[in-house]
Amino acid sequence: MPTLVLNGEPHPFAPGTTVAALVASLGLDPRQVAVERNREIVPRATYAQIELVDGDRLEVVTFVGGG
Repeated sequence: MPTLVLNGEPHPFAPGTTVAALVASLGLDPRQVAVERNREIVPRATYAQIELVDGDRLEVVTFVGGG
């Protein structure tokens, strides 16, 4: 099974998984996250088109509002 590095930790994923599918599998709202793949920001509009590959390095950060 392919593996990527997600926020510094190994994370297996199924072949053909997109950034959008990964974000959904983590239970995150894509409107409230930013994704960096291999040191490049992934535009939110392309999450569904970008397939992950073995060895990718991703950082996923969530936005938290406060008052």
